[in-house]
Amino acid sequence: MLEPHILLVEDDPVVREACAQTLEQDGCIVRMAESAEAALMLFSNDPTAIVLSDIRLPGMDGVELLSHLRAMDPGLPVILVTGNADVEMAVQAMQDGAWDFIEKPLRRDRLLNTVKRALSQRRLQLENLKLRSQLGSGINSLLLGDSRAMRTFKAKLETIAGIDVDVLVLGETGSGKEVVARALHQAAGCVGNFVAINCAAVPESVFESEMFGVEPGAFTGATKRRIGKIEHTDGGTLFLDEIESMPLALQTKLLRVLETRCVERLGGNQQLPVSCRIVAASKVDLKVESEAGRFRADLYYRLNVVQLELPPLRERREDILQLFTHFAMRATSRYQKPLPVLDTNLSANLLIAKWPGNVRELAHAAERWVLGLEVFEEEVMKTASLSERLAGFEVDLIVEALRQHGGDVAATALSLGIARKTLYDKLLRYSICAANFRDARASADGGTDGHAKADWPALG
Repeated sequence: MLEPHILLVEDDPVVREACAQTLEQDGCIVRMAESAEAALMLFSNDPTAIVLSDIRLPGMDGVELLSHLRAMDPGLPVILVTGNADVEMAVQAMQDGAWDFIEKPLRRDRLLNTVKRALSQRRLQLENLKLRSQLGSGINSLLLGDSRAMRTFKAKLETIAGIDVDVLVLGETGSGKEVVARALHQAAGCVGNFVAINCAAVPESVFESEMFGVEPGAFTGATKRRIGKIEHTDGGTLFLDEIESMPLALQTKLLRVLETRCVERLGGNQQLPVSCRIVAASKVDLKVESEAGRFRADLYYRLNVVQLELPPLRERREDILQLFTHFAMRATSRYQKPLPVLDTNLSANLLIAKWPGNVRELAHAAERWVLGLEVFEEEVMKTASLSERLAGFEVDLIVEALRQHGGDVAATALSLGIARKTLYDKLLRYSICAANFRDARASADGGTDGHAKADWPALG
């Protein structure tokens, strides 16, 4: 693990040594520079640092140093130390990209709290760079699907993965919101834990102690200290599923944590700094909930810095067969069963099904198939209308033809006796991806291992 240090920039030797001693006593690694020019040279030789700099320096001042450092590394946490006369300048520097500023005289708790949060952020950035260089961002290692909807979604995910910003994920039940949170956690190279909490499953009576932790004697039965979920997440990702179910009183306390990035255990007085990304998820429109008074509006706007809308399975039908095959192969390993043959009738039904339970429902269907059970409940198929049954018959024919011709659209259209444009229109209408059938003939002929896609990454 890469361990960042503190580059302390201060021209007063007494102040510099005193500040360094305070930081080192708390376990920090400190390198010192007496000028901005010297700091730039040190940073260029070893950029695994955060910068703690006085604004008033001989020669180049702290604001100019900030500008040079951000040109070298836009994400670098730079903390400025300011006197009363420089507060306005520090506020402007914050707008220009400074990570934080501390007023003189320096208070030990404020100094250590700010520096620790910056070090956690820098550690996350360095790990992220390391992972990206070795493995890429990791988004595709968790989120399967090559449909246009998923490509767009994953591109947005890639954009925000390395940015320290809270995220609100909206999506229907079973669409994979927790998988999205895990993908963000992995792609960001978080060094802390991934902690998932279903807000609807935790009783209100214990919710506060679960989230914030407990000090001995906080209430009857609290005989020892307990670390809360938020504190346990330090350096990682806190996933709050079904956040619309969180009681209003607790929403207020969560908002405070989001604003201060500190948590206070029940029965305690100490503000404990935490550095973690919050990923909240909801299956309902929180804006509507806030307008109806069922969800705090200020918490909604605080969480809604970045909003991701996860497309339901019915809007990414070209991913269905790939996902179904993946889940089926995972089930063969779990249940020690052979992989059955996917016939065209089942393929067609998979493609036209409504999937109200989304990816989760699809995964369960794949498990039933491997176990030799009915893939679809009888009632589901009975509810299909005449147009849906006709569509299913048409999909069946198209899928079989694509299989026979290895995904060749021109040959498939010729065999079906329709124009190529007509076939493309039908592929678009039914969200069928011809590329998924390119190896079908080889598999049927024994030329490709039937388990060729066994190394597909897990969806969660």
